[in-house]
Amino acid sequence: CLDSNGKVHEFSSNWRTEDCHDCSCHRDGIECCSSFVTPVGYDEQKCVKIFNKETCTYKVVEKYDSSKECPVHGWVG
Repeated sequence: CLDSNGKVHEFSSNWRTEDCHDCSCHRDGIECCSSFVTPVGYDEQKCVKIFNKETCTYKVVEKYDSSKECPVHGWVG
């Protein structure tokens, strides 16, 4: 399989992209899906979501004090 970056992957192989998608190569092509969940149901006026590409996770913190995490009522992914 040839991915969008021009890299060749063997059949039945798996990898994670630099934008946090888990991919696999099959004889009929490549399948990819997000390896992370996205926060929903938090106070968007007071808080902001921050994505960490190293851990492929979101954190929701107060806009004006990032040391304070905000409650999140749901995650989708």
